Amino acid sequence: MSHWDAAVCEANGINIYYTRTGGNKPPLILLHGLMTNGACWTGLARVLEKEYDVIMPDARGHGNSGTPDFGYRYEDHANDVAGLINALRLPAPILLGHSMGGMTAALVANRKPTLLRGLVLADPTFLSAKGQRQVRDSDVADRHRRMLNMSLDEVVAEARNRHPDRPEETLELFARARLQTSMAAFDVLTPPNPDYKLLINAIDVPSLIVFGDRGVFSSVVAEELQRLNPKLQAEQIRDAGHSVHLDQPERFAAVIGPFMRRLTEQQIPPSQTL
Repeated sequence: MSHWDAAVCEANGINIYYTRTGGNKPPLILLHGLMTNGACWTGLARVLEKEYDVIMPDARGHGNSGTPDFGYRYEDHANDVAGLINALRLPAPILLGHSMGGMTAALVANRKPTLLRGLVLADPTFLSAKGQRQVRDSDVADRHRRMLNMSLDEVVAEARNRHPDRPEETLELFARARLQTSMAAFDVLTPPNPDYKLLINAIDVPSLIVFGDRGVFSSVVAEELQRLNPKLQAEQIRDAGHSVHLDQPERFAAVIGPFMRRLTEQQIPPSQTL
């Protein structure tokens, strides 16, 4: 990762830190989930940097980006992404988001479609009202608060116990990201989330949802959303959980690769500013 550029830009009133592979290639923005950061995309970025200028921002309250006192709703995250696109003057990037980043990406595509070339959602947090309340009422925030008092080695060791098959570099990147996540970031878990059915129904850019067979997203929801929006494609990857891109990285890259190449072959006008 040492040959990639890292910088900070001001967007939507905060500083957003990002890593960028660079080059005169189609831009691709990767949006991470809660408790991770842009660096956690390193493995996928290495695969994609040959074809794309990969940009990996840290969401507000995560990594090295700003941590405002308030403003952690999905609307805030979406405005940050739109601001980043405009600040970097990116020509219609592809937006790929996982989990929290998936919902954020869908919101950007719904509200600012002229900014984007296409959309890829990896097991997005498309939850029912009941599911949202269950997440809010769980101990996820309390567990994170306890983890903030642990050392990096302790966090890595815990991650290794849960994911013994993942590379050591990945475990450390995620552990560092965990320790750089503010407690304020958990405000995004407060219901209600944006209505994902309304979002998908109105999205007018080519879109792909990739999900596992043990994640948050389900094939039942995929079929329902495809009925709402014929432009939406859906692909399930077997033997994968919520972190589908980590559980099956080669299959994930093989699924998103052809879809994104088709997008970059299309001639579209430059992105418009807000």
